[in-house]
Amino acid sequence: MMNTFTCITATTAFVAIASANASVNTLTFEGVGDQNAVGNFYNGGAGTDYGVEFIGNTLGLVASSAGGQGNFTNAPSMPTVMFWQAGEATTMNVAAGFESGFATYYSSIDTAGSISIWSGLDGTGSILATLNLIGLGTDNTPNAAYDRWALVGAAFVGTAHSVTFTGAADQIAFDDVTFGSAIPAPGALALLAAAGCSTRRRRA
Repeated sequence: MMNTFTCITATTAFVAIASANASVNTLTFEGVGDQNAVGNFYNGGAGTDYGVEFIGNTLGLVASSAGGQGNFTNAPSMPTVMFWQAGEATTMNVAAGFESGFATYYSSIDTAGSISIWSGLDGTGSILATLNLIGLGTDNTPNAAYDRWALVGAAFVGTAHSVTFTGAADQIAFDDVTFGSAIPAPGALALLAAAGCSTRRRRA
């Protein structure tokens, strides 16, 4: 069975790296727990304090292979991802703001979605960048239908204070949410260059 990681770029500036004076942080959601609210986990809660608050019905989800209820595998930082169970959107607020870029991995079988990066809190102000998300299909991994993950990212000019994620509830998930850079980690740039924005690996 073939499992696929894909790169979908929203801008030709996708490979731009955060400026030297900007911090780059990645939220893996590890430690949130299965179907527990993310909320202030990264805002003085149990996680690293990045000053990041998730509003709406934003939850952690642990893969079934690790004892949770998640119908997924192959996430970039297993076994926990972020999703929501009600409504069509969730919002990430970064009170101190961030610059340069944003990136994340997502998984969706047939649900379209989008990500908008805003200058103000709570999805207000000017839109600095938008990422359109498509359904990625599935390799029908047993007990883990959400087995394909795509990396999306965008560089932008200005200071962002919030990000809105949209898509059908319980049909789309996100992992390794990175703010301050259009790639999720320093090693990702080399990976994308070497693999032409797509890597494939065979599972027994």
